Amino acid sequence: MLTILGFAMIATFLVLIMTKKMSPIAALVLIPALFCLAAGKGAHLGDYVIDGVTGLAPTAAMLMFAIVYFGVMIDVGLFDPVVRGILRFCKADPMRVVVGTAALAAIVSLDGDGSTTFMITVSAMYPLYKRLGMSLVVMTGVAAMANGVMNTVPWGGPTARAATALKLDAADIFVPMIPALLVGLLGVLGLAYVLGLRERRRLGALRIADEESAETKETVLVGAGAGAGAGGGRLGKRPVGGGAGEADGGDDDGDLLKGLDPNRPTLRPRLYWFNALLTGALITAMILELLPIPVLFLLGAALALSVNYPRLPDQKARIAAHADNVLNVSGMVFAAAVFTGVLQGTGMIDSMAGRLVDTVPEGLGPHMALVTGVLSLPLTYFMSNDGFYFGVLPVLAEAGAAHGVTPLEMARASLVGQPLHMSSPLVPAVYVLVGMARVEFGDHTRFVVKWAALTCLLILTAGILFGTI
Repeated sequence: MLTILGFAMIATFLVLIMTKKMSPIAALVLIPALFCLAAGKGAHLGDYVIDGVTGLAPTAAMLMFAIVYFGVMIDVGLFDPVVRGILRFCKADPMRVVVGTAALAAIVSLDGDGSTTFMITVSAMYPLYKRLGMSLVVMTGVAAMANGVMNTVPWGGPTARAATALKLDAADIFVPMIPALLVGLLGVLGLAYVLGLRERRRLGALRIADEESAETKETVLVGAGAGAGAGGGRLGKRPVGGGAGEADGGDDDGDLLKGLDPNRPTLRPRLYWFNALLTGALITAMILELLPIPVLFLLGAALALSVNYPRLPDQKARIAAHADNVLNVSGMVFAAAVFTGVLQGTGMIDSMAGRLVDTVPEGLGPHMALVTGVLSLPLTYFMSNDGFYFGVLPVLAEAGAAHGVTPLEMARASLVGQPLHMSSPLVPAVYVLVGMARVEFGDHTRFVVKWAALTCLLILTAGILFGTI
């Protein structure tokens, strides 16, 4: 019964948000509450929610202060050279813009934190997509997949969890998987190239006007590049955007487009190297795990505000400027805590995992690594990494050991689903991505799931061919 309710709850949630019948926050709270009642455990709903909130509170705190920190870094101009460099590389070519998005997300992902990756990537690329009128779900989809592949670095989380769960060395798991993961990353870059070509065909030849301005329209196209449609079809050669400091129509998006304004009052050029060193030190401390990530961002945000804006009114103004993002993302995380709390507290997640393991035919025993790789796609999408690696992987590994499959093969196979996992509604970082890009979560999901699943299968196939799985 719990298995049926668990799958039904997840399916109901996905259908409602993908059809835009409910907002993600409302669905994350109300759907699990109703299914908790249906499971006959309504009396424990409060305990489940508190447990979920307690578990995700450090993540929410990290996101809150990370948004403030990187928001301040954008304000002071730390990423302006990156944006200008990408702009020069892209040359208003949609294909180069999409490939640049994938490359930037992959490089920044080396810090091992998805939220940081998405904040930097969106901050750098959003103005380009807006000014060129490109599909924003292409940006979120490509960034999420690139980060998913790179999220397998030993300090990123999944590899460490697999190593801990199966009592293995993280290096023994990760290093042999590098060739397969590189194939997956090349697959993401290749997909970015194809999607970029589609965007180029849809938009036509583009150029960015240096002195004249033209309003751009936000385009969220699930079928990006599918010909004429929501984006207005082939537009032909046209100027896009205006000078670096011009807004677009005076709305909220115009404020974001001012991010490249070389004369904005929030710039602190004399403190550029301080901010660069501070950010480098922060990322290094994260990789070395010198302190918990929430503590690092809390200290970093406080230091960045104090040094760059010593006057109290200026500090308040910077915090207020990023308050919307903080509220939206932290609210989404705490709403997700209700969902995960009910899944775990009612026992639905354990029941679902057990049933899926039981459905594996006996004849597939010698191929349990392949089975684990395939199962990692839905399981890491529908549950947290903790739930999969500490709850399901040991069971799968035990079944594989009975048929001579080594724990190392099982651990490597378990990493396959990460490109899809990074777009799971249970991953807080994805709300940073869609929130900053101003993309509906349902639009992002409909666009990215098929491509992310193909990327996962590409990694699995490469791992088998290279003999590491």
